[in-house]
Amino acid sequence: AGMAGAFLMEIRRGTQSALLVIRYAAAELPSAPVEVSVCVDSLEVRSGGSCDAAALPAGVRLAPSSCRGLRRLRGDGLHLRVRLAGGLIYFLPSVDVVCPLRESLKSNKNYIFYCQSCGDIIVKDRKFLRVLPLPSENWSDLVEEWCCHPDPFARSTLHPQHGDCFLGDTFFLLNSGSESHVPESPKSKENTRVICKRCKTMLGETVSSDTIKYYVTEVIIQLAEESFSPTPRSQFVQSMVAQCLLELSSAKSTFRFTIKGDNGKTYILIWLLNSDTLLVESLGSLSSHSIFTPFGDILMPSSGPVGTWNAVKVLYQPCIKCRNKDLADAWENDMGVHPLKFPSETCLELLLILGLSTASLPPSLRCMNSFQVRNSFC
Repeated sequence: AGMAGAFLMEIRRGTQSALLVIRYAAAELPSAPVEVSVCVDSLEVRSGGSCDAAALPAGVRLAPSSCRGLRRLRGDGLHLRVRLAGGLIYFLPSVDVVCPLRESLKSNKNYIFYCQSCGDIIVKDRKFLRVLPLPSENWSDLVEEWCCHPDPFARSTLHPQHGDCFLGDTFFLLNSGSESHVPESPKSKENTRVICKRCKTMLGETVSSDTIKYYVTEVIIQLAEESFSPTPRSQFVQSMVAQCLLELSSAKSTFRFTIKGDNGKTYILIWLLNSDTLLVESLGSLSSHSIFTPFGDILMPSSGPVGTWNAVKVLYQPCIKCRNKDLADAWENDMGVHPLKFPSETCLELLLILGLSTASLPPSLRCMNSFQVRNSFC
């Protein structure tokens, strides 16, 4: 039977514990006493002679004797904490094994690059002899400080040859060759926007006469022998941004990020909380995956009465229209904060995705220390 009071369970792999929220809308709160039964592999809620039950996904087993802290919060429903029994079986891939771009691109393989928004081919049958990560954005400053004679190369730009692909934090550089792009007024600025011919979406920028920067949120890369497989826009954006956060936090031990547009403006401040969260949710609840977004996506989990997602948990603050300006300025001057640059339109999309996800959470879980909470799905 489906559970009328839908539930949300946030599991932490690291602590092998879970927060369980049984959600009731204000009008649905039962007048009779509520009895909650937590079983090893299921949940039951009894009230006034009725009984709602939901089976947990295979691999998630609870320790009923560890339940504690049962309380009812107005507007949320019933909250309690529980530990897992015998450890969580990794029936889903953990977020730390999501294949990043630098691992999915291999040398001596033929790739086709598609516009993520419309599926138009941007680069056809490109084989790379070298796929190399770029040094960090401030590499030239480090060269100048550490080397005795840095002048010959400290301020030079790395340009890929035809068989090269250089990978940055949020972009990759290709030799332009004969790629299909439509620049916007070449004389308007040094870095000219690269536009998809079909849908006019910004894909990247021209760095020089023979080098194009493509943003990872705008292009899908697939092996030439594979057929094009479209991904819903919202799902793709949040997955790629989550990958960027995970890679940088692991490589540089940084957990605070500014999301900047190609116009130089700061749109969002993000604080990465954890990457070991597994969400288990009954489909009757107000999940961010069951809402229709303005991008035309309906984000849904795998079929079944209960959905599961690997998630990256972040705190964020919007910075549009001069909001949180003092905090943004402080982060701007903080060496522990890492900037991530995306097209300005994508920054606004990401902000909307964050807002929709926050609104889907129980009210008590939406804020933490003045920051808004968001579960970003990989």
